[in-house]
Amino acid sequence: MAIDPGLLIVFSGPSGCGKGTLVAKLLAQRTDTVLSVSVTTRAPRPGEIDGVHYFFKTREEVEQMIREDALLEYAQYSGNYYGTPRAAVEEHLRAGRNVILEIDVQGAVQVMERCDDYVSIFLTVPSMEELERRLRGRGTEEEAWIQTRMQAAKSELEYIGRYQYTVLNDEVDAAFERLNSIIETEKSRKQPQE
Repeated sequence: MAIDPGLLIVFSGPSGCGKGTLVAKLLAQRTDTVLSVSVTTRAPRPGEIDGVHYFFKTREEVEQMIREDALLEYAQYSGNYYGTPRAAVEEHLRAGRNVILEIDVQGAVQVMERCDDYVSIFLTVPSMEELERRLRGRGTEEEAWIQTRMQAAKSELEYIGRYQYTVLNDEVDAAFERLNSIIETEKSRKQPQE
């Protein structure tokens, strides 16, 4: 019996909108869904495990992957490469697992331009004031970081029209139900018709 392929889920939204919380909830409740593990050239932080948190690579290894078209998307931040390895994602999809790419809008646009089959979801909050309240509520960030994140959010919101779905995270359980409903709808569309 053939396995129905999984969904490639491109999931983006401003820092502080709750992406991590919703992804963790999805992974806890959906055994058919995994989070893509990115490659990076940055050094592992204490407690990070290669292949679990990131695939830690040298700059030369990542540049070779870029030349070989082995990354679905990539970017550089603070002098380090970050990217999504194509082979690992395709292996999960063939095995029938949905793969969540929790990536920024630039990476999302790369995936949308390079892949034919994906579900793109942009997570938003009720207002910019609410986003700022959430960022400040973390209590761990400096003012400059908060202002940088607020500016980034404004520019990320300009990409919202590129996504197939927008999910409002006004309340976590309601946002989770919206997200899960999108996945169920898209899964039923992909199943072969009798």
